Amino acid sequence: MPRANNIQVSHKGTFVALTIIILWFGHLLYCFNIDINFYNPLLYVHFWIQTHLFTGLFITAHDAMHGTVSSTKWINDGIGQLCLGIYAFFPLPFFKKQHHLHHAEVASEHDPDYYHEDSFLRWYFSFFMNYVTIWQIIAYAIAFNVFKLWIPTENLIILWIIPSLLSTIQLFYFGTYQPHKGDHSNKHNARSQKKNHLWAFLTCYFFGYHYEHHDKPWVPWWLLYKEVK
Repeated sequence: MPRANNIQVSHKGTFVALTIIILWFGHLLYCFNIDINFYNPLLYVHFWIQTHLFTGLFITAHDAMHGTVSSTKWINDGIGQLCLGIYAFFPLPFFKKQHHLHHAEVASEHDPDYYHEDSFLRWYFSFFMNYVTIWQIIAYAIAFNVFKLWIPTENLIILWIIPSLLSTIQLFYFGTYQPHKGDHSNKHNARSQKKNHLWAFLTCYFFGYHYEHHDKPWVPWWLLYKEVK
C-alpha cells in the first residue's frame, strides 16, 4: 500500500506506540492494586481510562498493519504483534490480511468487516465472531486463572476483562459501524463524523474521520485529524 513521502514514521510512530503501551501497562498495574469501591468516582475514571487505553493498543496495532509504526519492518511488526497479543492474544498476520481485504473490498460481500444489515447487534456479533477463536478464549482463561493467584478477582474482572470487551464495542461502533452502515455515494463507501478533534480522539483515536483514513491509509492515527477539511 502506498505511503506519503512526507510522513516520517520511523521515530515518531514508534514513540507514540511505545507511549500507549507503557501507559496501558502502567495504569493496569496500578488498577490491579486499588481497592474496588463502587461509591468512589475515581473507580469509574480508571475504568474509562483503561478502556480507552485498550482501544489505543488496537489502534496502534492497526497502524502497524499499515506500516506506520516504524519504517523498520521487524520493529513495526513486533510492536503490532505485541499490541495485539496483550490486547486479546490476536495474531498479527491474520489481522493484517483481513484488514487489507477490508480496504480493498470495502462494504462488499468480500469485506470481512462488513455486514449486509444495519442492525448493530447482528453486525457486532458477526464482526466479533470473524476474529475471536476458541484458542483466544482458552488463552484468556489461562491468563485469568494465573493472574488471580496474585491479583484480586474483582480487579481482574472490572479493570481488565470488562474494559477489554468494551473497547471492542468502542472500536466497532466508531471505527466500523458508524462509518460504513447504510448507503454511500463515495468511492470508499465510508463517512466521517463531524469535525471535532477532541471528540474524535476520545471516541476512537480519530478514526471517526473514517473517509480520510480510507483515502490515505498510510497516515498514522496521530496525524489523521490533519486530513480533515
